Amino acid sequence: MHTMWKGSISFGLVNIPIKMYSATEDKDIKLRTLHKECNTPIKYEKVCPNCDKEVDTSDLVKGYEYVKGKYVILDDEELKQLKEQHEDKSVKIIDFVKLKDIDPIYFNRSYFLGPGENGSKAYSLLREALESSQKIGVAEITIRSKKQLAIVRVYQNCLVMETVHYPDEVREVGEVPSVPEKADVNEQELKTAIMLIDQLTTEFDPEKYHDDYREAVLALIEEKVNNQEGTATPNDAGGKTNVVDLMSALQASIERTKDQELKPAKKKTEAKKTAEPKSENEKAKPKKRTTRKKATS
Repeated sequence: MHTMWKGSISFGLVNIPIKMYSATEDKDIKLRTLHKECNTPIKYEKVCPNCDKEVDTSDLVKGYEYVKGKYVILDDEELKQLKEQHEDKSVKIIDFVKLKDIDPIYFNRSYFLGPGENGSKAYSLLREALESSQKIGVAEITIRSKKQLAIVRVYQNCLVMETVHYPDEVREVGEVPSVPEKADVNEQELKTAIMLIDQLTTEFDPEKYHDDYREAVLALIEEKVNNQEGTATPNDAGGKTNVVDLMSALQASIERTKDQELKPAKKKTEAKKTAEPKSENEKAKPKKRTTRKKATS
């Protein structure tokens, strides 16, 4: 798992070195936009509509539109200085509250927190304290130059940090059009609705829910590849053919498990190869290495 941030959790005088990892991943199927005539991927170029010409990255600056059509320019040095002043590599827990006190609408994104060097004992202490007290920590953290509110809680045996929206980032319910005021509800209809809810009530099991659309798209892609309906861009049409084993890509998690079972067989094969006589090309390799060593010396 890729470490995306290193820092510490602090509450009171306790400081815990941690590493942060993304707890979720986007499973959306990414489709490229191709030119219909030749199946070449389309480029998206930066063009200035006023000058009617393509611009290079070096010609770009950042600006904030404070009035329609008017901007203030913020140069890279100014933003860099502000980042250095406000960037803090720590998750500062400022309060402890009950999880049920925070409405899920405030939650944004989840991150796993693992202990850093020499941080296992303090990490375990915080984890056990949160579990025993049935509390979560409300914290502040700076990620990618943006100060964010967050909560720290226990998920299974791991600490999890979830970024939380600030109150002014959650829109007012009153802005939603056509929401009916509280109205008189027929008592029999209400009882029937509650009965239906009771009948459908169960324990939450995330494994029972699937993205049927994504699975259907993957199946369609697999079918088209198996029927050799794949296409190539003009640049690749006359060159080497790259055959993609889509099934192994779609079932990567299953293949990883199979790899573990095949390791003993792989070792036997490698041992057999070692015992076989070397080919002429392999015999020549040591001579080349010797020649390079002489050239180096």
